[in-house]
Amino acid sequence: MKIPFKNTRLFMLMALLLSVGILSSCESDSDDEVLLGEWQKQSDFAGVARSSSVSFVIDGKAYVGTGHDGSKRLNDFWMFDAATNNWVKKADFPGAARSAAVGFSANGKGYIGTGYDGTGYLNDFYEYDPAANTWTQIADFPATARYGAIAMSFSNAGYIGAGFDGNYQKDFWKYDPATATWTEQVGLIGAKRLNGFAFTVNGKGYVGGGQNNNVYQTDLLEFDPATSQWRTLKTLTNEQRPDEDYPAPRTYAATFSIQNNGYVVGGTNGASLNDVWKFDPASDTWTQLGSFKGGIRVGAIGFGIGDYGYVGLGNSGSLHYDDIWQLNPTIVNE
Repeated sequence: MKIPFKNTRLFMLMALLLSVGILSSCESDSDDEVLLGEWQKQSDFAGVARSSSVSFVIDGKAYVGTGHDGSKRLNDFWMFDAATNNWVKKADFPGAARSAAVGFSANGKGYIGTGYDGTGYLNDFYEYDPAANTWTQIADFPATARYGAIAMSFSNAGYIGAGFDGNYQKDFWKYDPATATWTEQVGLIGAKRLNGFAFTVNGKGYVGGGQNNNVYQTDLLEFDPATSQWRTLKTLTNEQRPDEDYPAPRTYAATFSIQNNGYVVGGTNGASLNDVWKFDPASDTWTQLGSFKGGIRVGAIGFGIGDYGYVGLGNSGSLHYDDIWQLNPTIVNE
């Protein structure tokens, strides 16, 4: 049957409107799935694959060392030059080979201490001079020997605390390179914790996660070194963050800070994780940036250089990694 001309035009118009509606709906669904953050693989770490290592950054270069390769503790030490995407072997860490130590940088030097050597907990500490490529033993950490502590780097001082010495801890200590002295600070006002996460943004420190008596901790704390005081932020729970996104509590996460935000990547809460979270201290809000392209892992390292974040090493079960990945948080992935 022949369709009248007027009806034909009406039919074509309706078909056009329907197709536009379908296209708009698809575009809307796609917009809902847009995520920021693109991961690019970098030059592999030049040492053996490992987890529970330490890292710190001095003058735009990252320094990485110690850790556990699945069979033994390590004391080798490496420098990563992000500008050339190259690793350079440096003088070995002179203390006992160890894992689960802490590292921080302050006043142009790097510091490594505490940890576990396979038989006992440690409290010795060492200073690294990148200009001379030399290590100097400094005063021991004055509190109990421990592993799985947290550490923070500020421009002229470093801080460490918490961890496990046979008991879970929440003490907090400052190291001043100018006077080569340790000073006890106000302890964490939240929970004790082992293998918590910590990062610094705009001159303040942030602590969360970890375990206390095998319970994953949900509190989130802010430390101001100018006043040596802590402030409690909203917990990582639906009760205090209704209708908000936030990371699940976890241990063994990697962290770094770039562009006025802190980042938490992976870890475990009983199951290994590979999610990526950005924290904005100005609004106390979290945004998920998809998944870490390197896959699930625990005990990885993280550091920020310029506008980019880096995550690598770590392990998943018996498999240990030597890869390094760079995050550009501004690129849109669809």
